[in-house]
Amino acid sequence: MSSPDSDEKYLVRAIRVDEWPAVKALRLRALRDPIAHLAFLETYEDAAAKPDSYWQERAAGAAEGSTAVRQFIAEAPDGEWVGSVTTLIEEAGTTDWAGCPVEQRQGHLVGVYVRPEHRGCGLTEVLFDESVQWAWSTGVDRVRLFVHEDNGRAQRFYRRFGFVPSGHTVPMAGHPEQTELEYVLERA
Repeated sequence: MSSPDSDEKYLVRAIRVDEWPAVKALRLRALRDPIAHLAFLETYEDAAAKPDSYWQERAAGAAEGSTAVRQFIAEAPDGEWVGSVTTLIEEAGTTDWAGCPVEQRQGHLVGVYVRPEHRGCGLTEVLFDESVQWAWSTGVDRVRLFVHEDNGRAQRFYRRFGFVPSGHTVPMAGHPEQTELEYVLERA
């Protein structure tokens, strides 16, 4: 992908099983972001304390070839990972992370992160496009995500991409006084 504002090129692709150290490093970096408390359901301390086996299993479950979860990364020309988004395929009749029933088979975008110095160049759009296209390829007709009520920057991006608020809300894990808003994108 060629970024709109520079000559820098990024490679957007699914992770590979053996890349678990990079999966771990990017996640820990994301959890140090100033708005991580609004964007992620875990803390840096909790993630950093997990054993390597956790990261190995996480990468194996979301790598290329997986049909239930796929993590996409953006790789800079120097090979450094600078962004990520993961798509979960949720099956009808199950319950989601918040304990709510899943009424239809759908994609669910989680773990959205782009390093600050790479934001604003169109990279998040390309990551989302790759992730949503993969979800469509699995046969879902709906993709959703949740965003913290105070994360206006993310809400604006999701709307620009085509997601709309569904009206469904859930309390934020660990902070029930705060709300997560569901945004959805229906297949055209």
